[in-house]
Amino acid sequence: MPRPILATVHPEALRHNLQRARDCAPDARVWAVVKANAYGHGIERCFDALRSADGFALLDLAEAERLRALDWRGPIQLLEGVFEPRDLELCSRLHLWHTVHCNEQIDWLAAHKTQVPHRVFLKLNSGMNRLGFTPAAFRSAWARLNALPQVDEITLMTHFSDADGPRGIAHQVAAFEAATADLPGERTLCNSAALLRHPRDALRGEGVQNLAADWVREGIALYGSAPDFPARSAADWGLQPAMTLASRLIGLQSLQAGDTVGYGSAFTADGPMRIGVVACGYADGYPRHAPNGTPVLVDGVRTRVVGRVSMDMVTVDLGPVPAAGMGSEVVLWGRAASGAVLPIDEVASAAGTIGYELMCAVAARVPFSA
Repeated sequence: MPRPILATVHPEALRHNLQRARDCAPDARVWAVVKANAYGHGIERCFDALRSADGFALLDLAEAERLRALDWRGPIQLLEGVFEPRDLELCSRLHLWHTVHCNEQIDWLAAHKTQVPHRVFLKLNSGMNRLGFTPAAFRSAWARLNALPQVDEITLMTHFSDADGPRGIAHQVAAFEAATADLPGERTLCNSAALLRHPRDALRGEGVQNLAADWVREGIALYGSAPDFPARSAADWGLQPAMTLASRLIGLQSLQAGDTVGYGSAFTADGPMRIGVVACGYADGYPRHAPNGTPVLVDGVRTRVVGRVSMDMVTVDLGPVPAAGMGSEVVLWGRAASGAVLPIDEVASAAGTIGYELMCAVAARVPFSA
């Protein structure tokens, strides 16, 4: 019998979350962001549920090849562009759209021999200070690209640093509008946080017009995680969890007051209690630094982790679930058989991280089902 741990991808949740993006920006086209192997969910497992998207956005050429192998003939955008000149050959062959964020990428395009001009996304550094041209250099970069026979349409883009927090996006929108004023081409600005938290109508009073622009980029919200947790939960945004990580109890122990649990005796019982041993550990991608009290569902009932997470096992308090026994269902995050939901954001927050990391960290040894 295989070890009883399983990650399940929920196609119906992916479809629902994709529709949420359309509801928020009904006049825009939607990129389904599937970088990092669809945030750990698996591109192939997610593809059918997401094929109604207007395009797929990712980073790796190998992932773009996988999408084309699935017979996707629509747009694919390379969010970081190409990493060396020869990557442009694959862009030509696979008809990939790609971001241009530095002068070197323009130089490579100028030297590239292609019969079909490329669709490119010129990125403005509007305050994130990672990739992109500064506002002072942006128009010069646009002029260089516009003069190249290797370039067809130029879409203008930026990325928000604080769409999920109190600083907001108005300062970056203002920088974008100033830098792109009167330039032709489509626009793409919104990530998940901007899409959910800063709808176009709410910003019109600040002078911001058409924030949703022509394309929106739905990333973390696509997979059912709130981009601004704990201020708002996934349920608050009408999102559904796209992944469940579940296992079963493989052992039971009865403790007395003063008994300790696991490596380093990180938990001490203050009275009689039962604990369960779960077939899941940090080698499966569960966070080793998840502390005592991290939430977990046993037979659909919320309880807590007790003791240090080890390589292959997690121990949990069975006090709230007195009927639990060997083989009882344990949901580390996601949806239980009873329908109870443990949001991945709550687990991540308890462990001092974010849902993105947990999704992407599920180990290769964990079997997946979709």
